[in-house]
Amino acid sequence: MLVITRRADDPSHWDAELVMTFELRSKSRLRTTASSGEDVGLFLEAGQPLRHGEVLQAEDGRRVRVAAAPEALLHVSCANPRELCRAAYHLGNRHVHLEVGEGWLRLLDDEVLAQMLLQLGAQVERLSAPFNPEHGAYGGGHHHSHGKEAAFQYAPKLHQYGSGA
Repeated sequence: MLVITRRADDPSHWDAELVMTFELRSKSRLRTTASSGEDVGLFLEAGQPLRHGEVLQAEDGRRVRVAAAPEALLHVSCANPRELCRAAYHLGNRHVHLEVGEGWLRLLDDEVLAQMLLQLGAQVERLSAPFNPEHGAYGGGHHHSHGKEAAFQYAPKLHQYGSGA
């Protein structure tokens, strides 16, 4: 098994490739399979989803490139920027992962959200494409410290002044 424990600094070359959905790229601990068929174990830091094109370093020295797999998506466009912002607001209010492009939004296909967007006046097209959503202003996934768990006792990156975040 190819064991991966860290991200590589240089994405210019790689020896193997992992093609993964956004859900799988969001996991820090995972057993999966490389494109070659080799078993892969990921043991990475939590809270930082893997990005398309990112290169990881395996314990044996090999480098593995992450590729975003095509997924069923909704491609959203609107008549004007105000309406697009309005659609983004309503999706964000529902904590939906969004990919933001020049004049469009993309999200994982969901019939309820598609109907909501249509009611808002948006144009919604279904397509299959790699999904690369925004990470979020607080530097990772969606966190809630319901039980004051130690893992969540940190200042969000947005509020760590002077940290360069």
